[in-house]
Amino acid sequence: MMWMQPLKTNKRPKAAAFYRVSLIAISLFTFTLIGSIASMTPKIQAQAPEWSQGLIWYQIFPERFRNGDSSNDPNRERARGPEGWHIQDWGSDWYARAEWETEATDRFYDLVRERRYGGDLQGVIDKLDYLKELGVGGIYFNPVFDAQSMHKYDATYYHHIDRNFGPNPSADVQLFSEENPSDPTTWQWSSADSLFLKLIREAHSRDMRVIIDGVFNHTGTEFWAFQHVISHQQNSPFRHWYNILSYDDPETIEIEFDYEGWWGFKGLPIYKETAGNLHPDAQAHIFAVTQRWMDPNGDGDPSDGVDGWRLDVASEVGVPFWREWHEHVRSINPDAYTSAEIWDQKALDYVGDSLFSSVMNYPFAFAAKGFFIDQSISSQELSSRLLAYQKQFPKGYDHNLQNLYDSHDTPRLASLIKNPGAPYNPDRYPDDTYSLEALDDAEFKLLTLMVGFQFSWTGAPMVYYGTEAGMWGADDPDDRKPMVWPDIAFEPEQNHPYGLERKADSVGFNHRYYELFQSLAQIRNSTKALQRGDLEVLPSSPKSLVFLRSIENEQVLVIINRGDTPEVIPIHLWEITVGKWSLIYSSTRKTPQINKEEISGQAITIAPISFSIYHRN
Repeated sequence: MMWMQPLKTNKRPKAAAFYRVSLIAISLFTFTLIGSIASMTPKIQAQAPEWSQGLIWYQIFPERFRNGDSSNDPNRERARGPEGWHIQDWGSDWYARAEWETEATDRFYDLVRERRYGGDLQGVIDKLDYLKELGVGGIYFNPVFDAQSMHKYDATYYHHIDRNFGPNPSADVQLFSEENPSDPTTWQWSSADSLFLKLIREAHSRDMRVIIDGVFNHTGTEFWAFQHVISHQQNSPFRHWYNILSYDDPETIEIEFDYEGWWGFKGLPIYKETAGNLHPDAQAHIFAVTQRWMDPNGDGDPSDGVDGWRLDVASEVGVPFWREWHEHVRSINPDAYTSAEIWDQKALDYVGDSLFSSVMNYPFAFAAKGFFIDQSISSQELSSRLLAYQKQFPKGYDHNLQNLYDSHDTPRLASLIKNPGAPYNPDRYPDDTYSLEALDDAEFKLLTLMVGFQFSWTGAPMVYYGTEAGMWGADDPDDRKPMVWPDIAFEPEQNHPYGLERKADSVGFNHRYYELFQSLAQIRNSTKALQRGDLEVLPSSPKSLVFLRSIENEQVLVIINRGDTPEVIPIHLWEITVGKWSLIYSSTRKTPQINKEEISGQAITIAPISFSIYHRN
């Protein structure tokens, strides 16, 4: 039965007392049910799961990864596009503007977020073998829950996958209308939900884990509970979920209704917190959603559900909430993995027993950018920064840190390299001095060093979709271009967002990049020392970095020279490494010498802008 209709008129009708009583009863029932389940389950201390140690992660932004089913593409109404809006051609020049864009505005960035390319879950399923062959062990999905935007951080429903990610959007919308979203006993499985469960099964059959984005700090304005507040104002039982600043006065023509938005942005109303926790009914809803996606059939076996969560703006939600939520998560699956999006030292307060398994390790990117790209710090400062940060986490958690260079919130790695000295996270559109071009051969050599470092340092490397295929792009939205696939013809990128002259760059799947990532992933996946081994930094010059990874009787020696000239390092500084090694990767050779070679003599010479990986056991 349809229990409410989202209203979007300027004035909202007052709620009937019936809604207030019945909805409070339903939500209290939900909270009581969840609380009963938690009370019957012994408290479990959250530990970083063994399966996630040293894993290779791959981040997917669903709307831009692959269009596997054009019949479910969003329409103009769903995208809120202007007159003439249509789905964008996947292979078109990113900076070339469609007619509907040019007629609406003179500025490229005004409407680019209203574009849709049609990426969906079927597209991901179709490319799971690609990810497996690349060496991926875990997939992190940006939000997949139903939402109006292309990024999906503005949820309409948590308990349903986005209607346009599944095979039958219209049937899914009808199904939504038959539920009471505040009552989990009425929830059904939409066609998109079912397809997502199939994706999980398919990923698990390939020995790949799946984690999804949880956004529990805010919702979209079209979220079912917030819509009820809009419609019923102070008579809505969901008003306590949000920070409502003022209600509408029906006696005036003005709209007085106001609320707190995320960082002031009214499109994302934030949840209200009291003593570090959400309203009990909001928490109960989130707990029910968590249960749904972690154990879909409710049989107590979580193998059919997601393997964990990445939590958006985690430090903007109180630790008391996260402790209770993690207790609930671990009661469903003690082996679940959770990663917090926290960019700074606050992460240390959120990772550990009874809290998060990991964080997105942005400090790794900050330090690596300083050494490799900006050349503003020495190798000694690079290693000391990273080691000091890692050692502050509980023992063993350092192997779970998601070491990334780029994401949906930053410029892509190639563009970071192309623009040394530019801010890592400018949080603005590029200015007219920012290079939007692809890397040249010399810059690619630097990228190989950075990828070699990422895949050999302690932690779990995370690759943003397309970085392994040669994609480039400035900060959001230019970091969210459609994935370059070999079977799609792409126009060259020759337009500029500000109408400036630029070099035309060929766009397409770059096999040289792919082979680099695949080779290093293969080495990492077959080398226990790189996945979970101890790390010891060895003496070197300010431009070179040498470190040893070891576990049991296996050792890996990594030698990196960031300098533009050969580095000669005395062997006596590395007494621990003397002996025979197998060279398993060299950035200066197409085919590394697998036979054993001895590190001996007075010194070793490292070629400029190169790295080598040696192995022995």
